[in-house]
Amino acid sequence: MFFGYLTPLLLSLAVLVHGQLQTDVDTGISYTLDGAYVSTGINNNISSEYAYPNNPNLAYPLSDLRSFPDGNKNCYTLTPAVAKGSLYLLRASFSYGNYDGEDKLPEFDLYLDVNLWSSIKFSNASDVITMKIIGASVSDTISVCLVNKGLGIPFISTLELRPLNNSIYGTELGSLVSLVLFERFDIEYTNGTGRYNDDIYDRIWSPYNSPSWNIVSTSSEINSNENGYRAPLEVIRTSAVPRNGSDRLEFSWTADDDASKFYVYMYFAEVQQLAKNQTRKFNISWNGSLIFGPLVPRYLFAATILNSEAFTGKEHHISIYKTADANLPPILNAIEVYMAKQLDELPTLSEDVAAVLNIKTAYQVNKGWVGDPCGPKNYTWEGLECNYSVSLPPRIISLNLTSSGLSGILSASFANISSMESLDLSNNHLSGPVPEFLKELKSLNFLVDEQNLCSSGSCKNKKNVVVPVVASLLSALVLCVALIMLWRLRRKQKSEADTSNGEGRPLPSKNRQFTYAEVLNITNNFQDVIGKGGFGTVFRGNMKDETQVAVKMFSTSSKQGLKEFQAEAELLMRVHHRNLASLIGYCDEGSNMALIYEYMANGNLKDYLSYKSSNPLSWERRLRIAIDAAQDVKTANILLSEKMDAKIADFGLSRAIPSDDHSDVIITTVMGTAGYLDPEYFNSRKLNEKSDVFSLGIVSLELITGQNAIIKKDESIHIVHWVSPLIEREDIGSIVDQRLHGEFDVSSAWKALQVAMACTRPKSLHRATMSTVLTELNQCLAMELSHNRETKERFSEEIYSGSYHSSEVCSTSTASYSITSLFAR
Repeated sequence: MFFGYLTPLLLSLAVLVHGQLQTDVDTGISYTLDGAYVSTGINNNISSEYAYPNNPNLAYPLSDLRSFPDGNKNCYTLTPAVAKGSLYLLRASFSYGNYDGEDKLPEFDLYLDVNLWSSIKFSNASDVITMKIIGASVSDTISVCLVNKGLGIPFISTLELRPLNNSIYGTELGSLVSLVLFERFDIEYTNGTGRYNDDIYDRIWSPYNSPSWNIVSTSSEINSNENGYRAPLEVIRTSAVPRNGSDRLEFSWTADDDASKFYVYMYFAEVQQLAKNQTRKFNISWNGSLIFGPLVPRYLFAATILNSEAFTGKEHHISIYKTADANLPPILNAIEVYMAKQLDELPTLSEDVAAVLNIKTAYQVNKGWVGDPCGPKNYTWEGLECNYSVSLPPRIISLNLTSSGLSGILSASFANISSMESLDLSNNHLSGPVPEFLKELKSLNFLVDEQNLCSSGSCKNKKNVVVPVVASLLSALVLCVALIMLWRLRRKQKSEADTSNGEGRPLPSKNRQFTYAEVLNITNNFQDVIGKGGFGTVFRGNMKDETQVAVKMFSTSSKQGLKEFQAEAELLMRVHHRNLASLIGYCDEGSNMALIYEYMANGNLKDYLSYKSSNPLSWERRLRIAIDAAQDVKTANILLSEKMDAKIADFGLSRAIPSDDHSDVIITTVMGTAGYLDPEYFNSRKLNEKSDVFSLGIVSLELITGQNAIIKKDESIHIVHWVSPLIEREDIGSIVDQRLHGEFDVSSAWKALQVAMACTRPKSLHRATMSTVLTELNQCLAMELSHNRETKERFSEEIYSGSYHSSEVCSTSTASYSITSLFAR
């Protein structure tokens, strides 16, 4: 492997497997050996009958390859690659060429980090498969992994990485997806290899023509500098027009399934100097629906048009046709079609990764630890066990390093795997005292060490560590006994309730129970009403120590109150989090039921978003509230503390009433507030974590727009339907809450809008995960904070230079965005 440079500012990493240092004639790119990026595998050469010159179509680098006969997962680690969050183009090539003499075509999987990129299948031994993908880096390293699934030994011929401009190849889903190249066509031209020296992204362009098209070209230079996609000159200065001037330019493709999503990038440049009486103007449609137009390409200037929302379906048909007032046919210079690949799997928590990599380095652990420790799920590192969550990164919970040749003192990195429950260090050569830092592992309940750990020091520390571990085991035993007793007690209570008035409602604890008389005293006989909801009425009150509280009284007329009371009380008695309004206590006295919360001085979010509010929330504050309230709730249930931190007063529907088998899917009858409930629920009667994501998306849209979930004007309209046409018109000024008067970063607003819309897809399968939403919202906040700093610095400079004018402070941003840049953030 080696490094090569396309331009002074664009680093290109090209991986050559085995072979010798070579430079590609067409691109000037140098290839290097791959030893610096992979620690496993065997070098091989393809059979001579499939190599050049017997196979003149085979490019030079593809005659060598690296195979991986050992281990189920082998990975290339590209580091340093590109900055975290930056776009890149990755290309992997495979040429079997009967390198092993077995003449058996292998089949294996290719992974990008923890997500499946593609399955590699060959139709014959001379096949050359090249996979291309555009993605955003989630860390400082990129892992490309080959997985053996029992159908032949994986191998790879070349691997190439190109950083991309972050303003191009954008989608409305942002970093939630990668783009896998479906087709890339150079209309009516090719130089043989399809690679060009002036293509700064080193894309491979395939020729495409039709017998019903004519070629139109120019020898003049075409300006591509204003267009970030920067198609090479030889590609952009040739184009096609329909042979019959009244015909259309058309092309179609068929996907594997109805849920496939595609993004199309079309390149246009006028290559003919038109006379004054000539007009070239055209529209573009997809499956019969107009998507762009009318479009008039500029003479010798390149433009790129893309669909702002994915084309979804199995059959796809693009048609480019002239308008009624045009007298010249449409034109097309080049086109790229990408299929969106949902990134459903999350990488292991970065702190756990750093810790286990430090352990690997410190002790020279030789267990084939490559790629992500916990992903893909079926290919975790040897000796590791991980805990997986729908919306959170996987965590390492068990580490077995028995008989691994470890020596020396125990590394402090072990303590950084904070969720570790089990650690086995037996049969090694460790020495020194058991360190104090192991006591920081609060979840550790199983520790196997060895006698040498005390040989060179006092055993006092070892006792201090082992005692909590043993104690935790004893605690677990006691807990089991307690649970059995509790189960028996509840069975007895249930039996008693069944034979009495049916009002038995056992709560998990009586430590915070208040009598109804105490509730009356706290609320001063229910004098101060501060809110109402489906549960009942909320009153302000004061404890004996003058602490203000909110008392939520159950209404006997509410059909949903009893279930809500039981669910909320039971959860809040055992769940504590900084974003949950703290439960101080409850009352459960016959029909008198109440929940007593900490008092949120600033009321609920719905009031602040209301146009009646005289103090509208800033854009920064809205983003912080969205991040704080990333649980499924409606705005009326998001309370604001005196510091304007968001706290949740009611729980997400998908967690309110768990099913008997404790599965992740809840099957129940839900009484949700209009506008917030997952549309899939009405058909399936099932809720899951993606239902919470949908509700969060609605709340986010309310924060962005200042509108209600259901907007009531001449007729009621859902907020998603209200905002969609405004997005199509790129009218950010009409979307964002008018009371902000343009005082926000436009890029941050667009990105927040993309995130909200990605949460509210009709099908839960297509929605973002909660962890991804949180990541994206934090990026929105970072953009706004950067914008605020720049504004303050510019304001200070203007004051200092005397160029400040008061009218400029209140001016509204009117920045416009082209089709190519709208969803490229």
